[in-house]
Amino acid sequence: MKIKYLYVVLLLVSMFFSSFAQEEIKTPKKYTETNKGKFFISWGGNRESFSESDITFRGDDYHFTLYDVVAHDKPKGYHIDYVNPSRMTIPQTNFRMGYFINNHYSIAIALDHMKYVMYQDREVAINGYYPNPGSYGEVLPDDKILLTEDFLTFEHTDGLNYINTEFSRYDDISTLFKINNTDKIQINLTEGISGGVLYPKTNAKLLVKERHDDFHVSGFGAAVKAGLNITFLKHFYLQAELKTGYINMQDIRTTKNSSDKASQDFFFFQRIIQLGGIFRL
Repeated sequence: MKIKYLYVVLLLVSMFFSSFAQEEIKTPKKYTETNKGKFFISWGGNRESFSESDITFRGDDYHFTLYDVVAHDKPKGYHIDYVNPSRMTIPQTNFRMGYFINNHYSIAIALDHMKYVMYQDREVAINGYYPNPGSYGEVLPDDKILLTEDFLTFEHTDGLNYINTEFSRYDDISTLFKINNTDKIQINLTEGISGGVLYPKTNAKLLVKERHDDFHVSGFGAAVKAGLNITFLKHFYLQAELKTGYINMQDIRTTKNSSDKASQDFFFFQRIIQLGGIFRL
């Protein structure tokens, strides 16, 4: 009987250690094997391109639309302002702070600080009316005008601020590059979608009126992105992204007179590089 009891005890002990060993195998050995519960924060810069846009201006004594207006960004280049705390908002920048809700998906709040500058001295079609046509050196034949500085300067340079919530997916593709120790270096593929509001500071000079040039909630935007994330030493990463989206602003302030407004919608394309940190509290 004692031998039978001994067999039972040995069997139970064997089952216990076998179960414990299986649990040990399932326990992540590397910090980078799981993302759930981690926070991240990043800062970087961007270059932008914009589609053509029809811009409508309206006020007490004018209402006209400019068609197929072309704009460009305002790059700073390699500059200390990107890391100077007192001047960080001057260049075109991207900020993101988020949390991994599971191993693959994260949610973040983000600010895309873009800059939109209308090209001057371009010929565009116009429809509508405004006071004293021809007095700004702008009138051309066939219902077209020249975008002279006396007639109009128009830019969102401080800036075209897209404040958004972003939902993203991450997938570890380190094995494709034959990387075994992801705690030293890890390569992730990431994709995401976002939506939010536009909070630009629009600098416009219209028909010699006094400009407004202050922050104002002007509309909404949505975007999709794809990128490559390279994480070093578990906690630091470099992320390169391509991002495209749509912006619709129907309430742009242009002058000190609150009845003077502009509206436009267009697509944008960003090339982004960011440095960040990822950690678990």
